[in-house]
Amino acid sequence: MKLTPIQKRAARNARHGNSLDMNLVSLIDVFTILIFFLLSNSGVETLPAASVHLPESTAKADPKQTLVVAVNATEIVVEGRKVADVAPLMAATATDDTIPGLKAELDAIAARPVAQAENAAKAHSVTIMGDKDIPYQLLRKVMYTAARADFTDVSFAVNRKD
Repeated sequence: MKLTPIQKRAARNARHGNSLDMNLVSLIDVFTILIFFLLSNSGVETLPAASVHLPESTAKADPKQTLVVAVNATEIVVEGRKVADVAPLMAATATDDTIPGLKAELDAIAARPVAQAENAAKAHSVTIMGDKDIPYQLLRKVMYTAARADFTDVSFAVNRKD
């Protein structure tokens, strides 16, 4: 009687007592690390720190995940990239309040394609992290530039007062 290769292998394993042992220790390690990662990354949402001292507020709403424009006493930063210095903007007496570097960066971000349709509404949202000591004139220029770049949903980042 002629045996198939699978039958030969089964007979050989039965004869020699070979059994497939599965090492579960490495799988348990991977799942432990995965659970730790998921637990540590869920919870409080934070905005990127950019040496900005935020004003305090009693706001109850949680922040939305949007594009962040950080403004401090020396520079304007979009998503961690410096786009303009504050000193020349404050010294300028031009009638146009548009900040050219910020406008170019926001136009480039707005030109990016949106991957999912439900994210299209948030594509033109921006959160401004303005230092509590910056003058209103600078904050107005940032808001005006954002509006000119078609970012009309503007939010301000604040520290929640308990």
